[in-house]
Amino acid sequence: MNKIYPSAAEALQGVVKDGQLLAVGGFGICGIPEALIDALKGSGVKDLTCISNNCGIDGFGLGKLLDTRQIKKMIASYVGENKEFERQFLAGELELEFTPQGTLAEKLRAGGAGIPAFFTKTGVGTIVADGKELREFDGETYVMERSLVPDVALVKADVADKSGNLRFNLTARNFNPAAATAGKVCIVEVEKIVEVGEIAPDDIHLPGIYVHRIVLNAHPEKRIEKRTITEKAGV
Repeated sequence: MNKIYPSAAEALQGVVKDGQLLAVGGFGICGIPEALIDALKGSGVKDLTCISNNCGIDGFGLGKLLDTRQIKKMIASYVGENKEFERQFLAGELELEFTPQGTLAEKLRAGGAGIPAFFTKTGVGTIVADGKELREFDGETYVMERSLVPDVALVKADVADKSGNLRFNLTARNFNPAAATAGKVCIVEVEKIVEVGEIAPDDIHLPGIYVHRIVLNAHPEKRIEKRTITEKAGV
């Protein structure tokens, strides 16, 4: 089975539709599937619910889909770097399901593992627990969280072999494996494609059984969200 597609647009064709639940890997703008996000914008699909740690920044990453009003709702844990996100949310134009970061990661992991729900202490006594089932275990109160099973997962990896086995690059791994396992269809953007067997078994971070489509983006922009430098004497 050939999993490799010649372009991001072709990889999305026949898969993405209006009103879907999508998971998008990344943390800030590190490890985001840049080409797939651009192709999603170009597809014109709308009324999307996007699961991601955050919604990119103004004009980059998922922020591009805010500009085109293709996102109806975000399920995220951090939204502080995007002024357009703030504007749309405060204007009542964008729905937000604010989710603690560890809970968000577990909701995806549980979805990929076939676990429909789990209990956690995180959020008890806050608005995070509003409307959710509470239960006591060993004298402590826990809130029940439903897992997430997105229709499509858009993922970024460093290297894939032709069977879809993936290797991620350092902290760019972040939410990508959890998103990949949770998605009913997983589309992966990589910087390099190699033959099966070229990635050592111990270096495979995600087995190819989770990956349905692969697209090559050898030269992503990899924009830096915030650059901080230290001044040195004489420089």
